[in-house]
Amino acid sequence: MGDHGARELVTRAREQTSAGRAGNRFLDLLERGAVPRERLVWLAGEQYRIVSSDQRSFALLASRYPEQPSGDLFLSLAQGEGQALALLADFATALGLETEDLNSYEPRPMAQAYPAYVAQRAAFGTAGEVALAMLANLEEWGTYCGRAADALREHYGMDETGVGFFRYFAQSPPGFAEQAEAVIAAGLASGGDPAEMARAARFLHAFESAFWDALAEGLA
Repeated sequence: MGDHGARELVTRAREQTSAGRAGNRFLDLLERGAVPRERLVWLAGEQYRIVSSDQRSFALLASRYPEQPSGDLFLSLAQGEGQALALLADFATALGLETEDLNSYEPRPMAQAYPAYVAQRAAFGTAGEVALAMLANLEEWGTYCGRAADALREHYGMDETGVGFFRYFAQSPPGFAEQAEAVIAAGLASGGDPAEMARAARFLHAFESAFWDALAEGLA
């Protein structure tokens, strides 16, 4: 199917995930300053677990698929998660948290469904599945992070250092889309099932939604 087929698959996957979009109540509340500070602790604690898990998942994918273009893509993603962890520490500090607090935080099961699925695909899935899932959902995730950064500045008194984690993810990494499309195209060319790839994108979107829903649970 080549690059053209990869782009078509990305477009279809984005349409499918967009059709299942139901808003983001947590961010709606955050933008009104209606999220209690304790829930921001949840946000930091859950992300600490998620980013740490994703870093290992991407490293595993790089070891499973070291050939190009997959190797470079997954290595860069793993390195990016490492940078994100450092920025997350600044967000935690702004909340008065230390590393020990993040380590002792008790995560919510549904908030951790996302990294659990990424880890499952890292162990048992294909490079094309993961590349499509990440690319199809990247724009929405980036938009959410941008909204979070702005709301934290406006309503919770944080400076740019404190929201650097969210600013980092608000923009797509340079060249990521092209790298991911190349991995998807390579997967299709080697006989990868486009339906399985699209399913991975839908599942990842559903689990990301579950993360935000878990943060908003019980809030008026």
